[in-house]
Amino acid sequence: MKNRITKLFNIQYPIIQAGMVWNSGWRLASASSNSGILGLIGAGSMYPETLREHIQKCKKATSKPFGVNVPMLYPNIEDVLDIIVEEDVKIVFTSAGNPKTWTKWLKEKDITVVHVVSSVKFALKAQEAGVDAVVAEGFEAGGHNGRDETTTLTLIPMVKEQINIPLIAAGGIATGKAMLATMILGADGVQVGSRFVTSEESSSHRAFKQLVVDTKEGGTQLTLKELAPVRLIKNNFFSEIQELYKTAPNPEELKELLGRARAKKGMFDGDLVNGELEIGQVSGLIHDIKLVADIVEDILAEFEDAKKEIIRM
Repeated sequence: MKNRITKLFNIQYPIIQAGMVWNSGWRLASASSNSGILGLIGAGSMYPETLREHIQKCKKATSKPFGVNVPMLYPNIEDVLDIIVEEDVKIVFTSAGNPKTWTKWLKEKDITVVHVVSSVKFALKAQEAGVDAVVAEGFEAGGHNGRDETTTLTLIPMVKEQINIPLIAAGGIATGKAMLATMILGADGVQVGSRFVTSEESSSHRAFKQLVVDTKEGGTQLTLKELAPVRLIKNNFFSEIQELYKTAPNPEELKELLGRARAKKGMFDGDLVNGELEIGQVSGLIHDIKLVADIVEDILAEFEDAKKEIIRM
């Protein structure tokens, strides 16, 4: 399956495993790359030296290309990027910030740069900054999200009309049929997050993985727009947020409730009551915990079957 995305990353299939905080360590990234897709280490939940350790372990576990996702709103960004260069990682996905800040610097180091966006406006800014591709992420996605709540099926064709660099669709994609749908709308490939959360190799807590499997339609909601929009599973912490909203809180009050390491408590430590549990709406379509290789195989098989169904119509 060769196209602009497989050529850009030198991978077999145009699928990217999203670099998610507390989920995307070296085991998930290397298993993804070994399955013929692009694995990403999620730097957002790692101290710089922890990231170095994950990169080194990933190199030992796979000979295939892999990358690092770097949320630019996190501290120690300079240290993180220096380590990526020192460890000779050749693919970086940036998010949650201005792509102009680091794209030129990374490109000068012979690094392929992809930026995650949630709107046409920011896709154009990323293209102008010189990135090699963009990930256009609809508001169905888990984790940090766009404020405009543009859905993936609306966002992809709108972005496709305006840019000429490769386009990767994200948000609500966990199946081969969804992959085909977004590619018909103009995407060159897809980025999959939530489905890989429920992989055996994900670094998140087993209890969180099982909760994702058990989450049904309507079990998640976008919130905390005043800070950085995030989609959460509804639990005790989510209810506390909703109660605070009744008082018309300012951002500082929301930050106080959020506290420190709330996402780690939920996704990595397995506190399903008081932790921040980030996941996409597509959790309602996830019914089991599997090895990465089996997840990739399922997606590709459904993708091919769906293409045949369309031809028969």
